[in-house]
Amino acid sequence: MAVLNFRTDERSERALAELTSDGSTTSEAIRQALVDAVRLRRREQMRAESLALMNDDDDRAESRRVSEEMDELRAW
Repeated sequence: MAVLNFRTDERSERALAELTSDGSTTSEAIRQALVDAVRLRRREQMRAESLALMNDDDDRAESRRVSEEMDELRAW
């Protein structure tokens, strides 16, 4: 595993204090914060993509066509 060094500022010091207030070590808190940050970034990217598709008339029309075709294939 790599060892990283970084310079904290007042804001990151406060955040780190909050993240370690439950007894977590600094390393544990930073590792979890990185994982959480990636998860949040991916959610925001998916949200942006969803909004773009929601506003894409061609994509919505294609979705309706596919849905109609699937309805025709239903057994009941």
